[in-house]
Amino acid sequence: MQRILILGCPGAGKSRLSRALGARLDLPLVHLDALYWRPGWVASALKDFRVRVAAAVASDRWICDGGYGSTYDLRLPRADLIIWLDTPRWLCLLRVMLRWLTHLGRTRADMGPDCPEKVDAAFITYIWRWRRDNRPTLEAALARLAPATPLVTLRSDRAVTAFLDGLPDASG
Repeated sequence: MQRILILGCPGAGKSRLSRALGARLDLPLVHLDALYWRPGWVASALKDFRVRVAAAVASDRWICDGGYGSTYDLRLPRADLIIWLDTPRWLCLLRVMLRWLTHLGRTRADMGPDCPEKVDAAFITYIWRWRRDNRPTLEAALARLAPATPLVTLRSDRAVTAFLDGLPDASG
């Protein structure tokens, strides 16, 4: 496992898992939110974003977390392990609200510069509809772009903990 892709709904725990895996396996982290968002919550142009993503996943070692279906074609074929955090919608919403309260007015390390934590109706709606609107796209991309790549689906914190506990440390 040298190129790990972590996917799931916002609030599923992608960044948290990527940090834990990065520490355990001594792999560099690629947070797509940090590549996409420009200062002040300005979205990157798709062409520029894709160039940054392609460069980030061109190396032989990484953990990449984030949705961004517009870059599945760049990331899925390069991964040697895909982890799908398929957590319940209520848990994703709860985590997003707790994250907002915890980081209120501050920018997280896994976010673009000068993008203080925020939650708005559009983001809540996106999470609420993620399973209906985004899951089919992800499933189709997995089947088309990474049919033979090992896929681990984790549906709970207990499953994430068990997965992490089953991994060796970077030292062997």
